[in-house]
Amino acid sequence: MLIFVQLIYYYFTFCQLFLTGPTPSISTNTKAAMPVSTSGSSTSWSAFRQSSIGGTLTVTIAIPVNAVIGRYKIGAQVTQAGRTTPYQVGECIVLFNPWVPGDELFMSNDAERAEYVLNEQGLIFIGSADSIAGRRWDYGQFEEGVVDICLLLLDSSPEYRRNPATDVSKRNDPIYVGRILSAMINSQDDRGVLVGNWSGNYTGGTSPTTWNGSVPILRSWRQNGPVKFGQCWVYGGTLCTVLRCLGIPARVITNFESAYDTNRNLLIEEYIDPYGRNVDFPDKVWNFHVWDEAWFTRKDLGSFYDGWQILDSTPQEPTEGSFRLGPTSQKAIKEGDVNLSFDGPFVFAEVNADRVVYMRNNDGRISTLSTETRSVGQFTSTKAVGSFSRIDVTDQYKYPEGSKENKAVFDKARRLLSVSVLSGKPPRRMAMAAVARDVNIAQPPKPEITGTLKPTDGLQVGDDVVVTLNLKNPSSVTKKVNIKMTGTTIVYNRTKVEEVLNESKSITLAPEEEKEIPLTILYSQYVNAITADNMIQVVAVCEEENGGNLMVDTVITLKNPPLLLKGSDRAVVEKQAIVDVIFSNPGKENITNCLLILEGSGLLKQPLKIDLPDLKINQRFKTQVEFTPHRTGQRCFMADFSSNKFSDVKAYHNITWYLSRIVPTMQKLISEIY
Repeated sequence: MLIFVQLIYYYFTFCQLFLTGPTPSISTNTKAAMPVSTSGSSTSWSAFRQSSIGGTLTVTIAIPVNAVIGRYKIGAQVTQAGRTTPYQVGECIVLFNPWVPGDELFMSNDAERAEYVLNEQGLIFIGSADSIAGRRWDYGQFEEGVVDICLLLLDSSPEYRRNPATDVSKRNDPIYVGRILSAMINSQDDRGVLVGNWSGNYTGGTSPTTWNGSVPILRSWRQNGPVKFGQCWVYGGTLCTVLRCLGIPARVITNFESAYDTNRNLLIEEYIDPYGRNVDFPDKVWNFHVWDEAWFTRKDLGSFYDGWQILDSTPQEPTEGSFRLGPTSQKAIKEGDVNLSFDGPFVFAEVNADRVVYMRNNDGRISTLSTETRSVGQFTSTKAVGSFSRIDVTDQYKYPEGSKENKAVFDKARRLLSVSVLSGKPPRRMAMAAVARDVNIAQPPKPEITGTLKPTDGLQVGDDVVVTLNLKNPSSVTKKVNIKMTGTTIVYNRTKVEEVLNESKSITLAPEEEKEIPLTILYSQYVNAITADNMIQVVAVCEEENGGNLMVDTVITLKNPPLLLKGSDRAVVEKQAIVDVIFSNPGKENITNCLLILEGSGLLKQPLKIDLPDLKINQRFKTQVEFTPHRTGQRCFMADFSSNKFSDVKAYHNITWYLSRIVPTMQKLISEIY
C-alpha cells in the first residue's frame, strides 16, 4: 500500500497510524503505530520511505497477514523540535488476501483464485437428481457500494452489538468471520439480510425464484432492512458474494436428495398414509439444497482439515443460539469426524444419512415400508473453474456408496454421535420415530412386484402432465395389486402445497407380466396450484394381496416456455449495445400482469423493470434495450419474465466489453406486441 503525505519532512521523525473499530488498541490488534523507516517487515505492520520529491513523502505500508479486516483510519504523527503534530491522512479498507503465502486463505492456483474470488458470474444448480438444471447468478461483488454493505453486515451482528471492541478484534480470523456471516445472511434472529419462505405463497415480497443476483438484495437490505423472500440458493448466492467481496475464496454447492436430519441419528424417518401422502414430521429429504464452501485453514483443528469449509446461511436449525451453520471442514465430513467444530452431524446427514419410510394406516398401525442406504446425497455439484459447466464433487464429501470405506465412516460417525449424546449433547428435536419405537412397528411382507414412475419428456407449464407407472411381476404366480396414486404440487424442499390428483385402481399381473398404467394430470387441475418451482410430486402405493406394499415416486419439474435474448456477444469502446428480448405466449389462455426485469452487474446500474401489455394465445412481444455499460470484462445480461400463468422465465446473454473509461449508463426501450 502506498500512502502519499504532503509535508516538509526535514529534521523530523514520522510515525504512521492505522486504526479500526470503535476503540482501537494495539493489544487487540485494532491499532498499529509504526515509525517510518528505510525498510519494512513481512510479519508485522511497518512503514518505510518509498520516495521523496519536494514536499511529498511517499510511504509504503506493509500489512501483516493476521491484520484485522475492515475500514481503517490512517493518521500520521510528525515530531519536530520536541513537538508532535497529528495529521489525518485518509482511510482505507483491509481485506483477506488469498494471493499471499502465509495468509490463512492463501490459494495457490491462479485459475481457482480467479474463479473463486474475482469471478462475478455464477452458475447454481437446481431441479432434482433426475433432472438437474443450472441457473445463472450475478454475484456482483465489485459493484458500487457492495464492500460497504459487507462491512455493515459485520457491524450489524449481535456479537458486535454486545461487545464492539472484542468483535472487531476477531475479524482477522476467517473462522469467526464465516460464522458471523452465515448467521447474518438470514434474518431469523438478528435482522439479517433475507427472510425465508417455503410456503409457495410469496405475497408481500419477491418470490425467491425472481432473484437473479445478490446486489439488489444487499442494497435493499441496507435501505429497508430484511428482504422478503429467500430460499436456499438465494442465501447461498448472497453469502458467496459477501465472502468473495471480503477476499475469501468461495463457491456455491448444490446437494441433490439432501437430507434434513433433526434428531442427529443419521436416519431420515418419513411417514406416509396409504395413499403415499406425507404425514407431518420433522425429518425430510429435499430435492436439492444449496450451501457455500469457503477456502481457508483450520488452525483450531489441524492442517489435515484445511481447504474447503462448509458454510450455510439457510435457517434450518439453531446452533449456539443462532440460525447458522459452519464452518464445517469438508474433509471432516468425508472422514466421519462429526465431533469437530462446527455442526458436523447436520452436514454429514445431508450427504450420507440412511432413510426409512413408515406407513401409518388408517387404524393407527405403523409399518415399515422401505429402508434405503444409498439414496441420500447425490450429484453434489458446483460450477467448474473457468466455464459454465457442472462438476460433480460428491467424492469430496463421501466415499462411494456401498464401499467398505463408506460403511466404516458411517459407523464411525454413529459411534461419535452416541458418545456426544451420552456426554450431555441432546438431539435438537425429538423425531416421530423416537415415539414409534415404543409401539409395535409391523414388518409386512416385502413386495415381490417392482415398479417405476416415468413422466413424458420435455413437459412445459401449460401441458397436460402424463406419467406412466410401469409394474412388473417377476414371480411365477398371478398378482392382484391395488394401486393408490396421488399428485401434489410442492416446493423444492418437498413442502406440500396442494393435492391435484387422487386415483385408485386394481390390476392383475400374470406371472412375469409387465404393465404400463398411464396417469394424466390436466393443466386445468394444476394451473392454480403450481408454485414458482414448477414441481409436481407423483406417488403410487401398490399393495399386493399378501399385504406387501411397494411405493414409487417421482418429482416432475415442468419447464417454462423459452425467453429469447438476441444481441452481439462483443462490444467496442463507448458504443451503445442493443439486446432484443422476445417471448411468445404458448399457453392455452391469455396471460396478464406481464413483467420483465433486466439486470446485470457492469451493464445496468439498477435492475430495469418493464410492465408489458397482456398477451393473447400465440401472441408475442419484442423489447429492444439500448444501454452503455460501466465496467469492462465479460458480463451477463439477465432477463426475468413473469405473468399470472408463468413464473420467472429466465434468459441470459454473455457480452464481453472493451472500454477505455467509464461512461454514463443509459437505457432506451422500444417494445412491440404482435
